[in-house]
Amino acid sequence: MSGPIGQLTRGTTGYNRLRRSDRWLVHAPRVRSALVSAADPLVVDLGYGALPVTTLELAARLRVVRNDIRVVGLEIDPHRVQSARAAAPAGVEFGLGGFELAGMRPVLVRAFNVLRQYPVEEVAGAWSTMQRQLAPGGLIVDGTCDEVGRRCCWLLLDGDGPVSLTLACDPFAIERPSDLAERLPKVLIHHNVDGQPVHALLAAADRAWASVAGHGVFGPRIRWRAMLELLRDNGFPVAPARRRMRDGVLTVPWSAVAPV
Repeated sequence: MSGPIGQLTRGTTGYNRLRRSDRWLVHAPRVRSALVSAADPLVVDLGYGALPVTTLELAARLRVVRNDIRVVGLEIDPHRVQSARAAAPAGVEFGLGGFELAGMRPVLVRAFNVLRQYPVEEVAGAWSTMQRQLAPGGLIVDGTCDEVGRRCCWLLLDGDGPVSLTLACDPFAIERPSDLAERLPKVLIHHNVDGQPVHALLAAADRAWASVAGHGVFGPRIRWRAMLELLRDNGFPVAPARRRMRDGVLTVPWSAVAPV
């Protein structure tokens, strides 16, 4: 191999920044199935940043699903890799790599706050490069979040392309669901305009959020759940919420938001 494919990112990170996506990965049926059935439960955390904390957190959380999961954090900056290796516990490794995934064949790749820093025309190529390296049945999470992880959006992809879009937040930290628009993945953020499906979804979520304002007396999490139910009643293919819901999560199939 000629070397890592990609460019150096800013590297900002923080403890618990990716907790919402980690919790979703643990409970998402397709992700759990891929991890459980994998012959080699290898997970790659791509572009973990200046500190390896989110990689270590990912490993700890995914071991609820399978205790023999191996997690490898990849970075383009050799200094970040060297620093992270000094803190690596058993079952977690760090190496030099980019979208080529250092030649590995993982069952799951998490690339959070990476492609947001790239031009939109480079996203498809980055996806394709990662997809070629996936193990059979492998998945990719391409996501973005704010600095403290209270507003997050991510795409789940398989070897053929995007599967679903998820919006997740602390319902106490928003005024309306469309506040999450600023964290849409790179491939969608420029399509949040009138006439595009993702704009229609966010606008409908805002209307539903306003319509169920009365549920706010029971707290914003109950209001969020009522909003999801109203969206489903209005024909949006929103995935059912988990029984015990700590986060505000809205997941729809890619077909519901794919740009036109």
